[in-house]
Amino acid sequence: MGKLKTKKSISKRFKVTKTGKVIKKTAGQGHFNSRETGNTRRNKRSDVTMSKTMHHFVKDNIVK
Repeated sequence: MGKLKTKKSISKRFKVTKTGKVIKKTAGQGHFNSRETGNTRRNKRSDVTMSKTMHHFVKDNIVK
């Protein structure tokens, strides 16, 4: 059996940390951010840790 290919769309959107957590960028940052409040804009800058239920889906599709 050959090597398994990495799902590129998932590998570009998610990152697995050294401890095994899955991190993604906060949604809704593309455009129209000037109308958001300062609080919302600040919160959108930080990355989001994925829930435990999504860990398995992401880790299975990112092949190292």
